[in-house]
Amino acid sequence: MKQSLVFLVLMAASIAPASAGRLKSDIPWSPVPRAEPARLTCKQAGNCREAVILWCGGYYGADRDHDGIPCETVCSTREEVEEIEQEIGCSL
Repeated sequence: MKQSLVFLVLMAASIAPASAGRLKSDIPWSPVPRAEPARLTCKQAGNCREAVILWCGGYYGADRDHDGIPCETVCSTREEVEEIEQEIGCSL
């Protein structure tokens, strides 16, 4: 029994998580800030640029009607959104 326990402990210690040894520099860099969709919403976007960053960061609920304009309370035209997308390096 003691040998089985020692074996299990040694096996568990030798198994490293997939991310072990990874440096932050190993993770691909993206010019678009990644938002946390669960915490940020259109109500928190103060302007269209913030809305586009939020949308490009993964908050796809920002464009519920799928017209290419996120957070329509702060973004009014697709042209405005496209200009910001080009500036920040995002294209959805």
